[in-house]
Amino acid sequence: MQWVTWETVGIDRMGCAWLIRRQIDPSAQFLFISEGSSDLPADAEPFDIPGVRLSHHRGHCSFSAFLSTYELHDPVLERIARIIDEVDTVQEVELEPAAAGIDLVCRGLRRISPDDATALERGAVLYEALYAQLASEGSSSVAANAQPLGEPSESTDPPRRRDPYREAPDQGALARWEGEGGLPSLDTSNEPA
Repeated sequence: MQWVTWETVGIDRMGCAWLIRRQIDPSAQFLFISEGSSDLPADAEPFDIPGVRLSHHRGHCSFSAFLSTYELHDPVLERIARIIDEVDTVQEVELEPAAAGIDLVCRGLRRISPDDATALERGAVLYEALYAQLASEGSSSVAANAQPLGEPSESTDPPRRRDPYREAPDQGALARWEGEGGLPSLDTSNEPA
């Protein structure tokens, strides 16, 4: 299916494109039209364009419109929507400390990308990493005493915060890194001294 949005993508459009490919349409193709244009291709679903169904509504970002329209009830996706809301819509309070940093990285990705399609691909890595990190931290709507699968809870102690530096990396996410089979090896044992 084809999807259309305005060019010069940012935090909301990058997030929406990632969400579309991850949850709705894995083979999605994206078209870009000039900002301010209302000349929409008839065979493409528009998003993050004022006046369309998958755009800002009632003070929330387009990402939120996707969650509502496609009935995606995932606490991590809902938190990502709050992060995008905080940057992309007028908010009275700041609740997500990561919001400004994620926006800064999205703007940087756009600047170093030769075109919007490349920016979306690079943004997908950011959103996949954000999802993985937020999922590992849990969510306010997830039970505080949740245990990893297969490990019964016998302790009455409160759960301990995970140490992200001791966790095994998501090898699938690393392998998806721009289709190159992962990050360069950090093994320097074969390098001259």
